[in-house]
Amino acid sequence: MLDDGAPHAHRVTALGGGHGLHASLSALRRLPVDITAVVTVADDGGSSGRLRSEFGVLPPGDLRMALAALCGDDEWGETWAEVLQHRFAGTGEMRGHVTGNLLIVSLWELLGDHVSALDWVGRLLGARGRVLPMALTPLDITAQVSGLYPCDPERLSTVRGQVAVASSQGTIEAISLLPDDLRPCPEAGDAVRASDMVVLGPGSWFTSVLPHLMVPTLREALIETSAHLVVVLNLGQEDETEGFRAADHLRVLLDHAPDLPVGTVLLDAREVTDLAELEGLAGKCGAQLRLADIAWDDGSPRHHPEKLAAAYGEILAGL
Repeated sequence: MLDDGAPHAHRVTALGGGHGLHASLSALRRLPVDITAVVTVADDGGSSGRLRSEFGVLPPGDLRMALAALCGDDEWGETWAEVLQHRFAGTGEMRGHVTGNLLIVSLWELLGDHVSALDWVGRLLGARGRVLPMALTPLDITAQVSGLYPCDPERLSTVRGQVAVASSQGTIEAISLLPDDLRPCPEAGDAVRASDMVVLGPGSWFTSVLPHLMVPTLREALIETSAHLVVVLNLGQEDETEGFRAADHLRVLLDHAPDLPVGTVLLDAREVTDLAELEGLAGKCGAQLRLADIAWDDGSPRHHPEKLAAAYGEILAGL
């Protein structure tokens, strides 16, 4: 096909899971870009964990949240986003299950193909992008954790499972994924390689963000892509990153992937208490440190979708 000379939309791939990826996608869908979300598949709790255990499927919850984030602001999009996120009450076996999880698993059973089924859900919702799993194998996160034995604080213990890792009372030193012979999602690596910009984070650092770097083919794609890689640091702390400052998030990322070609480190200006250290780490990996107003003004640790969209737009404009 001949190039008609018209400008083409930037292609952006966002990696993560849960509420962090939801925030990033809610911002990106406000921009004139082609979006692909690559989502963690290691959840073992709640409705996702129950469906994973009973049917042997990928945990659908984070995939569902990504699809909901890509729904439009019109009546169709808002209605389907609510339906997708609806959680059943009551006291029976359906209690706690989420409509979107059941829909996704139904299509997986009918079509026998994870990617095709997610594409069908996206078409039904009118989603502003594509959602892919980071692997086609249900994964378990394992972590090496110190500080669980007061008499021997340096002793390392192995903690297995996303819920257990996320709620660990010790200090997470490193993570890995099981099984070793996981099946990668080829479309996920292809999307990263074909992107103009790749966004990693925000989100639960050890259980939603770093796992992408543990999938060999996805890690290779992140290192080899010509896309501008944006690392978005978290607002505040979670149980798994208790005591972390902004620089600690970046240091842990670089410890797990020292060869990651980071282009921009983005964070809210109000989160910075360690600017010199952040600048040093950003310089070490050749990245630009970008401070912006990207949080809600109510003091809650949430990224504001319109402010975050403006920050993404400024980065894209400079590509």
